[in-house]
Amino acid sequence: MEAKNIYVPEVADIIRIERMTELETFYDIKLPGGRDLGHEPGQFVEVSVFGIGEAPISVSSSHLKKGSFEMVVRSVGNVTQAMQKLKAGDKLGIRGPFGHGFKTKDFEGKDIVIIAGGIGLVPLRSLINTIIDPAERKKYGRVIILYGSKTKEEFLFRNELETWESRNDIEYHVTVDRKTSGWNGNVGVITTLIPDLKLDLHNTIAAVCGPPIMYKFVILSLRSKGLKDNQLYVSLERKMKCGVGKCGHCQINNIYVCQEGPVFNYAYIEDLKEAI
Repeated sequence: MEAKNIYVPEVADIIRIERMTELETFYDIKLPGGRDLGHEPGQFVEVSVFGIGEAPISVSSSHLKKGSFEMVVRSVGNVTQAMQKLKAGDKLGIRGPFGHGFKTKDFEGKDIVIIAGGIGLVPLRSLINTIIDPAERKKYGRVIILYGSKTKEEFLFRNELETWESRNDIEYHVTVDRKTSGWNGNVGVITTLIPDLKLDLHNTIAAVCGPPIMYKFVILSLRSKGLKDNQLYVSLERKMKCGVGKCGHCQINNIYVCQEGPVFNYAYIEDLKEAI
């Protein structure tokens, strides 16, 4: 079998688009022949809008989903703004998957705390939908999801949030930075959800993704609960460009985030001051 050229995009079809918020749009993507992407939770792909350019985008669906994969894209640059103009049936270029994700085999038998801030829910959804899949759920202990957003209007995957809240095998907690009309839940940054957690300190891991400023305070809060650095996993999905360790945009000292990450055990990068 001929090896895939990682520098050449495959032409893929957009089969569904859904506007999620003012800035974020959901895309369901089908590769040629309906081939599975073959990713692991936390990995990303390079997405090309032909004639415009290319950008790294997190995969948001579980690898257990067959026939297509999902992304959520925030409109912030030339490529992502151009994607906003596309419709179902249009084509995109896809390279990947790239990087290292969450090794769910290492999570089996453990309690898992997932902490998502804003658009950080997008890559973490891939992990969540893997471990809460009915065929997989029994492999893991408690699943605790903490989700924070600026306002309720910026919530992503709203139907799924309601499902998580209704399931008795998931502990779901949510907060907003600013209360708006109709919100009766917790108000405060996401770290306000951590102190009340009752954790098995010897059998818990945490997965964190969100805005850069969030990591420092979440990590401090988890440490204050008694978790060790090697129990914490972070996704550093920023500054990436080429996906293959050639351009240097994501380099932190001797580490290329697109190659060794974007998911890292925090103990591995705690001394890299530029990382967090």
